[in-house]
Amino acid sequence: MKRRDFIQQASTTTALITLGGVGLQSFIRKPNTKQITILHTNDVHSHIDPFGPEDGKYPNMGGVARRASLVESIRKENPNTLLLDAGDIFQGTPYFNYYGGELEFKLMSMLKYDAATLGNHDFDNGIDGLYAQLPHAKFDFICSNYDFSNTIMDTHTKPYKVFMIDGIKIGIFGLGIKLKGLVDSDNYKETKYLDPIETAQEMTRILKTEQHCDLVICLSHLGYFYKEKPDHLCDLKVAELTKDIDLIIGGHTHTFLPKPTVVKNNEGQNMLVNQVGYWGINLGRIDFYFDCDKNKSANGTSIIV
Repeated sequence: MKRRDFIQQASTTTALITLGGVGLQSFIRKPNTKQITILHTNDVHSHIDPFGPEDGKYPNMGGVARRASLVESIRKENPNTLLLDAGDIFQGTPYFNYYGGELEFKLMSMLKYDAATLGNHDFDNGIDGLYAQLPHAKFDFICSNYDFSNTIMDTHTKPYKVFMIDGIKIGIFGLGIKLKGLVDSDNYKETKYLDPIETAQEMTRILKTEQHCDLVICLSHLGYFYKEKPDHLCDLKVAELTKDIDLIIGGHTHTFLPKPTVVKNNEGQNMLVNQVGYWGINLGRIDFYFDCDKNKSANGTSIIV
C-alpha cells in the first residue's frame, strides 16, 4: 500500500507523543532511526464476515479478509511489525456456536498474529473448550494474572514474552479481568485471579530490569474506563499506578478511540493507552521510533477496516 493510500484509510487524528524526552521530528530526520509498528485488535467476537452495505451502523466495514489485506500492506511497508489481540476472540456469531473457536484461531494464525491475551468470553465454552481449540492457534497466549496451575490450561499460556526485532527488545505481558461474576465458575474452574497492579509491577520489573526490554506492552482485558464506576480498576488506573509500561492495548469495554490516550504514570512519564472498539471494525496502529540511544517516540491512529 502506498503511504498516500494508507493515510486516506487512517483516521484523520493521530497522536504524536514523546516517550523519553526527545521529540518525534528529531527521530524522523535521522537516517538511523528504527521504527517498530504495533498493530492490534480487541473484542472481535467471532466476526468473520464484513458488515453488509445495508447495515445501518457499520456498512461495508470489518471482515477478516479485509483486515488481512491491510495487515499485509502494512507489513510490506514496515517488516518490523507485531500483530496483537487483547481478548474476547470468541462469542458473537454462529461461527463460534458451530465451530467452537476453531475458525477464529485458524484465521488469526493465517494472519500471523504474534500474541493475544484472554477475555472473559473466551471461557464461554468452558476452560476445556478453550483448551480443545489451542492446537489451532499458532501464536502465544500471554496471561500474567491468571494462575492456571490447577487447571487443564497449566503451561499453555505465558506470563510474558520477549520479541527481538531489528535490535529492539520488546516485552509483552497480559492482564485479564476478574472472571468471578462475569463467567460461570464451572467455566473457569480453579483458575486463580491475581491482583492486576501487583502483577503489572512484577512483570515490568522482570521485563525492564532482568530482560532489559526497550519497549514494554501490556495486553489488557480490564476495560478502558467505567463512567458509572469510576473507582473500578481499568486501563487508565493501571497506567497511573504503575511505571515502565509504554503502551496498554485494551479491550472489554468496546471503547472506540480515534487515537491513543496519553497518561502520566506514577513517575510522571508519558505512556499510551489504546483500544479500537469491537467486531474487527478498526485496526489499531502505533508506530514507535527509536534513535541510536534507544530514546523513543510514538505515533498512533485507528484505521477503519
